[in-house]
Amino acid sequence: MRDKDLYQQILGIRTPWRVSEVELDLAGGEVTVHVDLDPGGGPLTCPECGQPCPGYDRRSRRWRHLDTCQFRTILAADLPRVECPEHGVHQVAVPWAEPGSGFTALFEALVIDWLREASIAAVARRMGLSWNGIDTIMRRAVERGIERRQTESPRLLSVDETSFRKRHDYVTVVSDQHTGRVLHVAGDRTTESLKSYYETLNPMQKESIEGVAMDMWPAYIGATVAAVPGAKTKIAFDKFHVAKHLGEAVDRVRRGEHRELSERGDDSLKGSKFLWLWNPNNMTPEKWRGFKALRESALKTARAWALKEAAMGLWHYLGRGWAERAWKAWLAWAGRCRLDPMKKVARMIGEHLWGIVNAVVLKVDNGAGESINSRIQMVKMRSRGFRNKERFKRAIYFYLGGLDLYPAGVAHDFTHTNR
Repeated sequence: MRDKDLYQQILGIRTPWRVSEVELDLAGGEVTVHVDLDPGGGPLTCPECGQPCPGYDRRSRRWRHLDTCQFRTILAADLPRVECPEHGVHQVAVPWAEPGSGFTALFEALVIDWLREASIAAVARRMGLSWNGIDTIMRRAVERGIERRQTESPRLLSVDETSFRKRHDYVTVVSDQHTGRVLHVAGDRTTESLKSYYETLNPMQKESIEGVAMDMWPAYIGATVAAVPGAKTKIAFDKFHVAKHLGEAVDRVRRGEHRELSERGDDSLKGSKFLWLWNPNNMTPEKWRGFKALRESALKTARAWALKEAAMGLWHYLGRGWAERAWKAWLAWAGRCRLDPMKKVARMIGEHLWGIVNAVVLKVDNGAGESINSRIQMVKMRSRGFRNKERFKRAIYFYLGGLDLYPAGVAHDFTHTNR
């Protein structure tokens, strides 16, 4: 079999296209396969409407293809452009690559497969691509995936922020709690960041939302109240964030009391920081028994810890009325505790009690959102950071968006992005 026939078969080139020449550069380790359009293959057509059109001119194009026999393989063609009366001048479509790409569809698919398994840096080295080349393939994959995404009506949403860089630089991430897919990524954590997601939903989709788990960030609250019907009964302030605020208050009490005790030569609280912050359910029996003397002492920190643990026990109620009464009783206790950090947190909880009660009654938390946040940080770590926020957002969609990333005509299982 001649080399032209061999590459015709390997590349799957079909009429009206044909391999006209195969050029081998042994020193450079590269094969260039020249492809021509058969003049007798039929009239040229507009790629927009498919109507026959007269030729306009030709442009030389090159595409990176899968290596053959360990040689870097390039497809080259002088592509005709047609002049359509309706759509103007356009380059004719080719079966081996999507419009505007410098890679064949099979090469893009291979890079996407590799990115599933390895870091961006490793794939760039393995495939002989620059970071910009990898980013181009990821950008095209995400764009086609978002364009293909079917209309969804998520019932339970998680809204969370994740850090892009230090110094309070964040992106907003909206995800579907049932599927675990990231639905929306915005470049900040403002009202507009979340509003831009709600604007993609129609009235029926907004009405179908049953719960939105989030922290007590005013921008997220405002955007949801403005967009979601009945939001005041659907916004759920996550138990994790309430626990975080309470834990920080307990630690502030501990630090203040530790200073006071140390000045008197009392080291009762020395080395006890994490004992007060641990979830008792995660303590070993030995650790719990060792903690007994501290938690049952008359220390201010012990009283603060008791308040925190009592609040963590108020998430099991089924009825709204019982939940409200229990939380209001806790708020009254916290208001009398004479521990300023705990009273401050209690005031914050009182101001947001409606959303906490929603979380209790709806049994909605942001665990799914926190899990996605952890996976996003793993993506960032594996990629060793991102040059700009747009690349960071693309990576989140690529790995966690549940998108069909592959070029048209390339059959692959794209559900890996949900794993």
